Amino acid sequence: MNEVVERVRVATRAAARVSLTPLLVRAAIFLSTLVGLLLAYPAEVLREQPLVVPLVALLPAVGPRRVWPTFAVLVTVGGWLLAIDGYGRPVALWRLLAVASAVYLTHTLCALAAVLPYDAVVDPDLVVRWLLRAVTVLLATAVLGVLLVELAGAGEGRGFQVATLAGLAVAVAVTALLGWLLRRR
Repeated sequence: MNEVVERVRVATRAAARVSLTPLLVRAAIFLSTLVGLLLAYPAEVLREQPLVVPLVALLPAVGPRRVWPTFAVLVTVGGWLLAIDGYGRPVALWRLLAVASAVYLTHTLCALAAVLPYDAVVDPDLVVRWLLRAVTVLLATAVLGVLLVELAGAGEGRGFQVATLAGLAVAVAVTALLGWLLRRR
């Protein structure tokens, strides 16, 4: 009985030390995951299982250092594939960009939350800089994605091959640049 009382006392002390910034980051994780899931899954599936989506969105917010962010991203991608292949939803560029943005925000916010203890006192500039960098990546990716889609449309049948090769070239160039930067240190 004393062990239970001591555990409750320790949990109460830990809860009293929680600071606002880590909680806000975890709330943003929940919201970005929830938005991604709601945009990815068809409405028919969401109506059948209304509690599953918030539960999946809550998991990475509670455990950002564990397997839950990967699980949530895979469930989101699975929902996207289910909507397109299983329910015949047409691929809309805005929805694709929104789901990809939500997945990226979930990923990057989980990386931030993984290094923030619950009782950390964090300068708000750190979170603002982190989010500005994430928004920059999202905007650059959206612009490049739209350009590649337009390039694919201009190819008269070969467009998807051209867009695939261009995307592959960009991925190889970024990988080479990152490798060069790591060796330079």
